[in-house]
Amino acid sequence: MNKKRNVDSGRKSARPDYIQKTISQKSSGKRSGKVFFPKTLIKTGGIIIFVLLLGFAGNKFFLSVSKTDSGKVKAVSASGADEEKEGRIIEKTKKTKEIKETKDVVEMQKTKEINFQPHCVDSTKPENLISYTNIEVDGNVLENIGDYKADGDISFNIGQDYTDVDGIVTFRGNSFRDTPSHGYADMTDFRLNKLWSADTGSLSSGSAVWTGSGWTGQPLMMKWSKEVKAHMNMTEKAKADDELVEVIYACMDGYVYFLDLRTGEKTRDPLYLGYTFKGAGALDPRGYPIMYVGAGYNSNEGTAKVFVVNLLDCSVMYTFGDNDEFSLRGSLSFFDGSALVDAETDTLIYPGENGILYLIRLNTKYDLNSGTLSIDPGRTVKWRYYGTRSSTESFWLGMEDSAAIYKGYIFMTDNGGNLMCLDLNTLQLVWVQDTLDDSNSTPVLEIEKGHLYLYVSTSFRLGWRSYDTATVPVWKIDAETGEIVWHTDYECTTDDGVSGGVQSTIACGKNSLADYIYVTVAKTSDNASGVLACLRKSDGSKAWEDSSSYAWSSPVCVYNKDGSGKVLYCNSTGDIRLLDGKTGKQEDVLSVSEGVIEASPAVYDNYAVVGTRDCKIWGIRLQEIAIFICFLPFFINLPFIALNGKI
Repeated sequence: MNKKRNVDSGRKSARPDYIQKTISQKSSGKRSGKVFFPKTLIKTGGIIIFVLLLGFAGNKFFLSVSKTDSGKVKAVSASGADEEKEGRIIEKTKKTKEIKETKDVVEMQKTKEINFQPHCVDSTKPENLISYTNIEVDGNVLENIGDYKADGDISFNIGQDYTDVDGIVTFRGNSFRDTPSHGYADMTDFRLNKLWSADTGSLSSGSAVWTGSGWTGQPLMMKWSKEVKAHMNMTEKAKADDELVEVIYACMDGYVYFLDLRTGEKTRDPLYLGYTFKGAGALDPRGYPIMYVGAGYNSNEGTAKVFVVNLLDCSVMYTFGDNDEFSLRGSLSFFDGSALVDAETDTLIYPGENGILYLIRLNTKYDLNSGTLSIDPGRTVKWRYYGTRSSTESFWLGMEDSAAIYKGYIFMTDNGGNLMCLDLNTLQLVWVQDTLDDSNSTPVLEIEKGHLYLYVSTSFRLGWRSYDTATVPVWKIDAETGEIVWHTDYECTTDDGVSGGVQSTIACGKNSLADYIYVTVAKTSDNASGVLACLRKSDGSKAWEDSSSYAWSSPVCVYNKDGSGKVLYCNSTGDIRLLDGKTGKQEDVLSVSEGVIEASPAVYDNYAVVGTRDCKIWGIRLQEIAIFICFLPFFINLPFIALNGKI
């Protein structure tokens, strides 16, 4: 249902009803000819081949899962197993690159730690855009923010080091927000196939109705260990499946769903919390069975808040954030961002749309063997700010995106046109860059040639800068100083409640796509249209664009073992599009919804999962079935053809 944003709250909605659905379809060709065989040979051999190929075909349609030396799960097709034994077959692409099975591609290109000394320059001085900041510690507001002392040093390594669990534990995977896919896709046929779907629902609160999965709406995925699962409220079937990857999906109907990645079957009963969840939530990066998930809107249950959930029994251990008197935005207390946890200090880090950054010492206790888990939140630190442009009418306070972190520095965009770099250990602003508008794009960090950069964009809120069109830049920013390295501009339209510009988070290419970034820009020519843009990291120039209906969903780069990459994204007319990451060539388009897809997919090996506004969660197979499928009709008809001895 198309619900307009509340002007004060900054809520998002689905696409307008008038947007018509367009689906690109691929054509296929057929080939025929004549071949002659001895009849007896064909009759016998044809039947044997037919039976063998049916068995082979059946095996190809089911993914076999094996473990690497590191214990990580990887997808292995039947053809892939043959390749390991008999050598590399000739692929359709005619590439002959050696596949190394012992390490994944990202690990082969492991980024090293860098020297990072952030500071401002004249154009990024915090006072240019921020009037003042305040700090509260355990309920007491500090008179002088310089008196703040951290209880333990917070310091994050590079994004790849955020977690070593088998799964996707936060929005875009880690603290750099650069990894929404896990493992290898192993695609050869480049097709998208519907595997399963699961139903979701809707939730009403006053005049608002929230349906299905919305922005940002990314699922989480986890391959729990056998020891952890033993104490979970899972089905016995799920507990017994050593290769189970659990999809954990918080949706706008107030439920958290638990599904088998491969089949879509319930792994446990849905958890009803009674609030609209638009953000991805987050799992604990240490592998502890904890979920952190914030409500994106008030409900009949009360004011929106953050839930800390025990995933052993799905009980709520702690809540916070509702009606926080420290907020300068009144009673608004929405949480669309995805949390991060500093494992060393056991600190939950959570920015809110109420304009507060929360740092909460969890005091977590988890015993793997006994299956006992508890938290006892201790020191709670809150940081707030007030912008030079802030008001109740425009340039609102609050962080609607997810934050990125490196070392002791957090990077956040906000509803008020500010990109902020904040020292987590002093709670002093280091630099602030002007992002012009209501920014919902999560900053993405990238180390290039030993230097840290940041990619981000902004949206176009009607009436703040313009009532017709406005420029929406895509920026590359020096993360050390906040200075703009380059920007690529798009002229966009917008609606009141269905914003144009960039609502998505940029995908930074790796491996064969390491020279590019990918960004969906909404409403580029009219209110129904948009592009997926491939921009060069070096200078922001356009490598290619894919035009379709507009998208709020964030693109995902998926890779084969040889490092070759494709780009997957969803749009507002219910299509999932698969493109070649270098050329922009359309590989496939799969329609899964008559309505809008606002949510962002996550990918685990050959499986993609995404929810839709029309109350479905879809499991999609990134197809690796190859050449023999083309000849399957030939073999099916072979026994009958043999009667004539000809084709």
